[in-house]
Amino acid sequence: MYGITELKKGIVIDVDGVPYQIVDYAQKVMGRGGSIVNVKIKSLKDGRVLDKTYKGNEKVEAADIVRRKVQFLYADTDTAHFMDANTYEQFEVPIDITRDSLGFLPEGVSVQIQLYDAKVIGLELPVKVPLKIVSAPEVVKGDTQSTVQKEVTLETGHKLQVPMFIKNNETILVDTRDGSYVERAK
Repeated sequence: MYGITELKKGIVIDVDGVPYQIVDYAQKVMGRGGSIVNVKIKSLKDGRVLDKTYKGNEKVEAADIVRRKVQFLYADTDTAHFMDANTYEQFEVPIDITRDSLGFLPEGVSVQIQLYDAKVIGLELPVKVPLKIVSAPEVVKGDTQSTVQKEVTLETGHKLQVPMFIKNNETILVDTRDGSYVERAK
């Protein structure tokens, strides 16, 4: 159980038997009346977003999420294939659950998988992932302004904007939260 002041962005709570992740949090202190917490929560089962308000000394139920370390093997048209890092058991996950993450998952990368009632409900990616550039246009002489960017294709097929000095076959770090370029991998 969480007190309302213990709620933070990223925490998973149980609302009517459904796991929800807090995506936004705002607290108002009301003098003698205590505090009010407004949260925006996203369902980990169907992606629905709700706004909830908690007052005073209410308690919020923590969701019983189990996390397991797994290795991404490959994806095909309707499933993604993983292997448990401890038991070496291979299993499939419907592509709908992993679709947003596949652009940041090169084969062989380790991730945390979230289970609720023994069903996979999501993936927890590392914040930064190293990915190799497989296609990058050549720099045109004269485009030396610092804000000029170009679109490149990564080994996963994901496309993103990077600075002009990045070349083909380089490895870069990508922020998995927003899909942006961070820096060259060292």
